[in-house]
Amino acid sequence: MQRHLISAADLTRDDAVLILDTAEEMARVADRPIKKLPTLRGRTIVNLFFEDSTRTRISFEAAEKRLSADVINFTAKGSSVSKGESLKDTAQTLEAMGVDAVVIRHGASGAPYRLANSGWIDAAVINAGDGTHQHPTQALLDAFTMRRRLIGRDAGLGQDLSGRRITVVGDVLHSRVARSNVDLLHTLGAEVTLVAPPTLVPVGVEKWPCEVSYDLDSTLPKSDAVMMLRVQRERMNAAFFPTEREYSRRYGLDGDRMARLPEHAIVMHPGPMVRGMEITAEVADSGRCTAVEQVANGVSIRMAVLYLLLGGNEPAVTPARTEEK
Repeated sequence: MQRHLISAADLTRDDAVLILDTAEEMARVADRPIKKLPTLRGRTIVNLFFEDSTRTRISFEAAEKRLSADVINFTAKGSSVSKGESLKDTAQTLEAMGVDAVVIRHGASGAPYRLANSGWIDAAVINAGDGTHQHPTQALLDAFTMRRRLIGRDAGLGQDLSGRRITVVGDVLHSRVARSNVDLLHTLGAEVTLVAPPTLVPVGVEKWPCEVSYDLDSTLPKSDAVMMLRVQRERMNAAFFPTEREYSRRYGLDGDRMARLPEHAIVMHPGPMVRGMEITAEVADSGRCTAVEQVANGVSIRMAVLYLLLGGNEPAVTPARTEEK
């Protein structure tokens, strides 16, 4: 493992499988009456969020606390950033506090890379989403969910996703989740197909390690997993499709389309879901949809990442003691 986690493209196949296997160990902690490990006791982690977040921020905080770290939550609103403080000055303030790791979400693509390589701070940096660029822990939790559902919880240990066919549908242009998943799933041996309106396909996508299709119906029968993306209107400054109804008709997943999937196939969504647009309530509430499961798996994955970056060499989970008779 490298010192920082900035991009899913930085992970080798062995790195990714190590994180997934470690997350399986961490998931067992959630089944305990006391869901805590002493691994990061005495370490300080800052959650540095310049963008609004619900799932990612709470998931990281839960992971940090389950590993017994000291946690500082920083949001741009209500801080000196709202007064014009730069990322450099914020970083130097954190350095003065002696933090061990920074989890950063930022609206500018490249901000976590800048923080990690600037020399401003001597701490591990974990990218929790930067602009439309990368969201590596989201890709890891998605791969973790796929491996559990498509291979099995125990059977998947040490395994990648070779030969699995994953379809990613929707607003690829503005999606850091799509970019991260394409990188990681390719590393893990999966075959990825992007499906989107031509206006929501990025320039240069032909260089990505994936296929591109504009016909959702033709890809569904060949998919092991379908990941629906939210249309990110907050990042749009123009009309990328005629109407919401037209988008939903061509690229939305409803019950009829879900029925075309193979029986074992799953439906995924990184959240937040816009029901009725990219996904119907019937699909979102079905047993094939893993959206809630992905949130739970996110805590295990983030515990694994923090442990591997900061935890040292001791076992991730200490075996339970057997009482002497």
